[in-house]
Amino acid sequence: MSWKNQSGGPWGNGPRGPWGSGPSSSGPTPPDLEDLIRRSQDRLRSIMPGSFGTNGIILVIALVVAGWFLSGFYRVLPDEQGVVLRFGKFVGITQPGLNYHWPYPVETVLTPKVTFVNRIDIGMRVSEDPRRNGTRTTDVAEESLMLTGDENIVDVDFSVFWVINNAEEYLFNVQNPEGTIKAVAESAMREVIGRTNIQPILTGARQGIETGVQELMQQVLNGYKAGVQVTQVQMQKVDPPSQVIDAFRDVQAARADAERAQNEAQTYANRVLPEARGEASRIENAAQAYRERTVVEARGQAARFLKVYDEYQKAKEVTRQRMYLETMERVLGSVDKVLVDPSAARQGGSGVVPVLPLTDTIRRAPAPATQPQGAAR
Repeated sequence: MSWKNQSGGPWGNGPRGPWGSGPSSSGPTPPDLEDLIRRSQDRLRSIMPGSFGTNGIILVIALVVAGWFLSGFYRVLPDEQGVVLRFGKFVGITQPGLNYHWPYPVETVLTPKVTFVNRIDIGMRVSEDPRRNGTRTTDVAEESLMLTGDENIVDVDFSVFWVINNAEEYLFNVQNPEGTIKAVAESAMREVIGRTNIQPILTGARQGIETGVQELMQQVLNGYKAGVQVTQVQMQKVDPPSQVIDAFRDVQAARADAERAQNEAQTYANRVLPEARGEASRIENAAQAYRERTVVEARGQAARFLKVYDEYQKAKEVTRQRMYLETMERVLGSVDKVLVDPSAARQGGSGVVPVLPLTDTIRRAPAPATQPQGAAR
């Protein structure tokens, strides 16, 4: 039964249709779709001569083909490279700007960003913290805990920065580039840490470790032909594990005390050893000078003896008398002397000749007293 014959129809009372109004004898009649299609065909026949079906199909096909060819234009941004694939096979690289390739499905284009610096964090995860309006760092122990060369455990968080330097190798040689770079970075860091003692790692060897990890990563990635250039490796945090950090600080303090005592001992040695070397050098130089002086004096005395002997051969009595007088002068010159007159002794006197010691008298004479100020004139 038609809905017109029902009392009210399915959308309420009265003759109402699904859009709020039903057929009414007094209202306007709806347009006839067949009449509209027929009028459109008449207009197209007046514009295009001949059969509309054939010409219309040709026009539609031409428009579709033209649109398909125009879909081959594409744009490469300044920080990108266009990698053109023909039926999935690499055929070339296009530079930034407007370019053209055979439309899909003949050729397709991939546009990786080759100047953008990518970052991978290892040992930590940085996430947004809405409560603090900032970021929150979460430690990942299975990535950050590493064994050092002296069998200590250290917690290392670091970041790797890299760019694409070969778009073809980056897209087709490695299935998961970011996962591969992360695995290579963690492996390289564990290898470098495993060759280094914990003390340099915590103090002044960070730059050397970062450089070593970067070079090792680049070497491995070049072997994979990953098309990636590692620009920087940056260590974010290097600490002992939280469970043993207190004991480690005690060990570090003991090592600092040992180094301080060693430095003090070295300072004392640096001060004492030069003094001892200087004293030994002074004694050695004094002995050398004494030896040279003694040898020279002996040679001089030998030469003098030879000269005296030559003179003695020429005049023995005179030379003998002179030698006697010189010897007596040298012997008696520094002693007190008493002169005895033998003739006076024979006459019953003491025979001692009084001598006025002029030299001693002059030496022992008191200085004249100065007249005091204010004395009588």
